[in-house]
Amino acid sequence: QVQLVESGGGWVQPGGSLRLSCAASGNISSINGMGWYRQAPGSRRELVARMHSGEFTNYGDSVKGRFTISIDGTKNTASLQMNFLRPEDTAVYYCNADLFVPSLDSGVMRRKYLEVWGQGTLVTVAS
Repeated sequence: QVQLVESGGGWVQPGGSLRLSCAASGNISSINGMGWYRQAPGSRRELVARMHSGEFTNYGDSVKGRFTISIDGTKNTASLQMNFLRPEDTAVYYCNADLFVPSLDSGVMRRKYLEVWGQGTLVTVAS
């Protein structure tokens, strides 16, 4: 069983900073990519930032230049540094990972692909 556990959410004033962390645990063979998504009330879940293959990054347009994603492949952790926060950044932030786990199939050890989500952490930006 693979789990993602987020931490670091909370309340911050506009213009402030927060750092989110996500730790993947379980029997993991390899991780393709990890990322952060967010969902505000009444809105769809949207991409915040994602890194895959250890180097390629994608950011949502609204966070470019303000947020930075980093991944520690040795620890299976992802972090999101959020600077110059705005009220519209208020949302539940979810960690996501796509990865492979070992799977015994008819006596043969294979790799099984999984996409895993964390439980979410609330970020509130308000005066």
